Amino acid sequence: MPTAEQILIQKAQKGDHDAFASLINEHQKYVYNLALRVVKDENEALDLTQETFVRAWTALPNFKGQSQFRTWLYRIVTNLCYNRLPNLRKSLNDLGDDVMEDIPQFDNPASEIESNETRKFLHQAIDELDSQYKILITLRYQNELSYEEIASTLNLPLGTVKTGIFRAKEQLRKTLAHLEESWIAA
Repeated sequence: MPTAEQILIQKAQKGDHDAFASLINEHQKYVYNLALRVVKDENEALDLTQETFVRAWTALPNFKGQSQFRTWLYRIVTNLCYNRLPNLRKSLNDLGDDVMEDIPQFDNPASEIESNETRKFLHQAIDELDSQYKILITLRYQNELSYEEIASTLNLPLGTVKTGIFRAKEQLRKTLAHLEESWIAA
């Protein structure tokens, strides 16, 4: 039995604008947040979000449902970001294809943060990450994609995704520890 989203997709593929508007409403926040994290400019992120949905509407007849709709959308916005930031693709590929065994699980940082100060530090630390790490952290923890979905979205080997997220979390831990020390000292 098809899900509500699959029904909307089928209707939109037949030209139903209202069904597509419902899909946009469901996913626009995530698409925008991903674009904003990558390009760091609200206007640029808005443009990328709009362009993502224009391209999605145009390509929707070709969507076969082999991946989740949101994964397909994230791939579109990621490709648009690559076009705007040509070095991002190379940086992601430079992470390597090492498969890290027994990578410790890292709970959603937002759920562990209790104070506004710490939340501010976390966002500052994420903003200071290299763009290849920032996009991985954003997809994993803000957009809650699995490692497999991230690999599919970015067209990267699973090992590269795991390694990149591991390295990004290590950078975040170090940055947060440093920020906390300087905050306590102040």
